[in-house]
Amino acid sequence: MSETTYDVIVIGAGPVGENIADRLVQGGLTAAIVERELVGGECSYWACMPTKALLRSGSALRAARQVAGAREAATGNLDAAAVLARRDSFASNWKDDGQVAWLESAGITLYRGQGRIVSERVVEVAGTSLTARHAVVVATGSSALVPDIEGLREAKPWTSREAAAASAVPGRLAIIGGGVVASEMATAYTSLGAKVTMLARDGVLHQAEPFAGERVTRALRESGVDVLVGAEALSVTRDEAGTVHLTLADGARVEADELLVAIGRTPNTQDIGLEAIGLKPGSWLTVDEALRVDGAGDWLYAAGDVNRRVLLTHQGKYQARALGDAIVARARGEQAETGPWGRHAVTADERAVPQVVFTDPEVASVGLTAAAAEEAGLRTRVIDYDLGAVSGSVLHAEGYQGHARMVVDEDRRVIVGFTLVGPDVAELIHAATIAIVGEVPIDRLWHAVPAFPTVSEVWLRLLETYGR
Repeated sequence: MSETTYDVIVIGAGPVGENIADRLVQGGLTAAIVERELVGGECSYWACMPTKALLRSGSALRAARQVAGAREAATGNLDAAAVLARRDSFASNWKDDGQVAWLESAGITLYRGQGRIVSERVVEVAGTSLTARHAVVVATGSSALVPDIEGLREAKPWTSREAAAASAVPGRLAIIGGGVVASEMATAYTSLGAKVTMLARDGVLHQAEPFAGERVTRALRESGVDVLVGAEALSVTRDEAGTVHLTLADGARVEADELLVAIGRTPNTQDIGLEAIGLKPGSWLTVDEALRVDGAGDWLYAAGDVNRRVLLTHQGKYQARALGDAIVARARGEQAETGPWGRHAVTADERAVPQVVFTDPEVASVGLTAAAAEEAGLRTRVIDYDLGAVSGSVLHAEGYQGHARMVVDEDRRVIVGFTLVGPDVAELIHAATIAIVGEVPIDRLWHAVPAFPTVSEVWLRLLETYGR
């Protein structure tokens, strides 16, 4: 077995691992990255990019049909084959040549294969032993969770991967789940012509503000999706003809050509050698604010989905930047100045996580919901406003419907939560993120004047409703 030494070894070459390695090299360290699948990871090939490509065509068509003049030109249905071909291009046809070329240009060494930790600072991959001078970082991400429902695995259901990469649109698609993936794929496949049935046991987007889930549920039903709130699958079979049969807890039955399971994620830590260092294989990796793994000394870190802080690509990349800089600082002996992590501590994950659900309507949120703020013991005031009453909304769509909510910490007079529901609200959420992260006082926000006529004028209306 050959042996090679680097300053840092990163297991996992998704967006998180790539960003960590890039930050390390820019800081003057050497980095090796280990990947068992495609360089670029889940987001590039089976999640963020291909799924949003699937959704965009339907979104564009709906937007055109809501504006006179464009409506008359937007006749006919989506060309499903063209949508899938566009999706393929966003996934680089499931080839990682471009990503590998980027690694090379950045000075990051790639090792292909299953990386396994065999001892402190030592990782083995494909017959090579890699030793880290400073740190090993686990950035292996997560996979779709398949629950223990009778017959489910034998029925070979889709997970988010198969839904994102499908080569054809099924006539009937059943979905177990009511969260982000379930809601987005119901939106996408309905627009592509599938008859979709959602088994949303806990409701649609139940972790968001209640009005968000209610509006998305209503829109899904109006588009033809059969949303079964409270429904739970007890057993699943797939017959010789390929039809999937689901038996529900209330005795009802659902038939479909394909079944998508979208109820959560599980960490990709089953086969990375955790047992060699006294940790449990298949477990989430608990970390401190420096992203150091609990119980593994000061050399092992975990970033991205695998640490379960926030399972979102942009938050994982945020962690990556902070972690890369922190490791470089420690390698330079700067920790005495800034503390073990100092300014590189990961704090945004705890209070200012933005998220967009690309359904129709879109849901964009950051920070705490009203309920979460109350549970946290904050004395809050909740301000709601009708987005359709904002002047700029009529330019986007006739009969624009949407809603905005601002959650204010009354003791500090700063915003701690913000949610928008409506067409094209995704691009509005960063302003709220800045306000929450910066803890901008309400009194100061009055001087941030929104442009007219834009939907962002909702900020003025929310502040007027709040009052001085």
